Amino acid sequence: MKRTLGVCYYPEHWPEDMWAADAAKMVETGLSWVRIGEFAWSRYEPEPGRFDWDWLDRAIETLGNAGLKVILGTPTATPPRWMVDKHPDMFPVDQNGQARGFGSRRHYCFSHDGYREESRRITEIMAKRYGKNPHVAAWQTDNEYDCHDTAISWSDHARTAFQDWCAQRYQSPDALNRAWGNVFWSMEYRSFDEIELPNQTVCEPNPSHLLAFRRFTSDQVVRFNRVQCDVIRKYSNAPIIHNFMGRITAFDHFDCGADLDISSWDSYPMGFLLDRVNASDEDKARYLRQGDPDFQAFHHDLYRATSAGRWWIMEQQPGPVNWAPWNPAPLPGMPRLWAWEAFAHGAETVCYFRWRQAPFAQEQMHAGLMLPDDTDAPCRAEAAQVAQELAEAPTVGTAQAPVALVFDYDSAYAWESQPQGCDFDYFQLVFDAYKALRRAGLSVDVVPKTVDPTQYKLTLAPGLLTVPDTLAQGRVILGPRAGLKTEDMTIPEDLGPDVVGLKTRTTFVESLPPFAPMAVAGGGAFVKWRENLDGDDAVILCLENSAPAMVAAGTTFYLGGWPDADLWDRIVADQAQAIGLDTTKLPDGLRIRDTDTHRFWFNYAPDSVTHDGRTLPPAGVLWEKRT
Repeated sequence: MKRTLGVCYYPEHWPEDMWAADAAKMVETGLSWVRIGEFAWSRYEPEPGRFDWDWLDRAIETLGNAGLKVILGTPTATPPRWMVDKHPDMFPVDQNGQARGFGSRRHYCFSHDGYREESRRITEIMAKRYGKNPHVAAWQTDNEYDCHDTAISWSDHARTAFQDWCAQRYQSPDALNRAWGNVFWSMEYRSFDEIELPNQTVCEPNPSHLLAFRRFTSDQVVRFNRVQCDVIRKYSNAPIIHNFMGRITAFDHFDCGADLDISSWDSYPMGFLLDRVNASDEDKARYLRQGDPDFQAFHHDLYRATSAGRWWIMEQQPGPVNWAPWNPAPLPGMPRLWAWEAFAHGAETVCYFRWRQAPFAQEQMHAGLMLPDDTDAPCRAEAAQVAQELAEAPTVGTAQAPVALVFDYDSAYAWESQPQGCDFDYFQLVFDAYKALRRAGLSVDVVPKTVDPTQYKLTLAPGLLTVPDTLAQGRVILGPRAGLKTEDMTIPEDLGPDVVGLKTRTTFVESLPPFAPMAVAGGGAFVKWRENLDGDDAVILCLENSAPAMVAAGTTFYLGGWPDADLWDRIVADQAQAIGLDTTKLPDGLRIRDTDTHRFWFNYAPDSVTHDGRTLPPAGVLWEKRT
């Protein structure tokens, strides 16, 4: 498949006499796609029922005539001022009961029926008008669900919708009371309309209640997105995309991706390093201008799995951003590396955000490919270089990796509902495993828990709330905290882990503070979490006090704690050796990704790296044909 580049553009921000020149310069840069329209509702519909489409008609025509393919966004992430006057109760409400306000974006509650209908209405009007337009080659729904923590809303509308959701799921209050254990503390309900949202409680809410609410919230996001997808498909055959973000677990991206043709995500490596990656100060200093060596790759592999393998980067960081705690400039060469890494992980298209830096409003400090005075920003040359390289590079396809890593949003909700330790973070647990696999030079497929493990040499599934029986059919590493609760967040009768074939019970768990790791005999340690394992399964690893740390039944392995980096490296090396899987200990910052025909090497380090006879400069990219 041909790999392409694109850019995000806002014609409503610039005089119309600049559009044709901008379009020509985009094509000259080597760009093929241009995303427009996702924030322009106030220009589409200045007043309720009064529309102005002429300017958008001309913008699409100008861009299309220059040879660009248009991605048209639905504008529902930024409802105009008149919309909140029409629906004054549409705002999302935070956990403290405070309504969010107008003046930026994402100021709507997913459970507000009136706003969902307004979103359907504007989407249908746009789809009717542009669904057959030859220049509109793709659609984007809304923009960045859950940006600014807006997926979870504690509004009255959410409460009413949640009551209905509970009625549909449990059918009777008695069944709900039994499932949640509401006999505890006299929390029993007589009717569904008595159920409140699990916030503003005197102390912690019932974790079963909170888990149910998180599942409901995810369903509301999926429903909102599905409404737009269904409408667009009535009028257009162009693919539908949504742009996800990094480290977001507020809704199930697999469920949302099922309604999309292409998943995309917005990649800001340096902003994420300082804002969302749990890195040490030393690593933040080392990778300040490059981003974490694994964070982008993890999301490439995750989002590739959410829509049957088709995925894009809809927004690629081009320079300093405006939203992180600190906003340094990239090391020269990194925008090129980030793009090539995405392509190596199967991206069809990488779009830079944005074409020209805005001189006004909230994002005026966010870099683009052009400066506000219409001169080139540093990234434009790198984008042009990537475009030229794409024209000359061999066509590569995505290969199945030898190792699978399960990511499960439902498990993220569960452990957020009852972490038991203040630093227990499901995302981080899975990401730690991913980093260990990557340090060993392995390519990884991130997959849902419905995966067939027999298709992989090794599957890792840490932290699953519930474990499907099918996972025991392959070589799989489970735990910690896998199968220790029921679907409704209660302890199983046999204590767990509830895993087919295992004869081990977890008799107690303990969360570990940062200053109290538990050493494992032979090297490495458990951090954050440890389980006391009791049973007849083979003991593979022990703590230094001889307590079991890892057990096995056939090819099913169970970890009784959260491994530190050294222990993860040891486990990966031992497993790889046992199954004849080639690994290599990579230098710090160097990473590998295999495609069906080529191996790609990426140097995230701030200095040159030599490994296995190859030397890569800082921000270096190398690809070689696989033999």
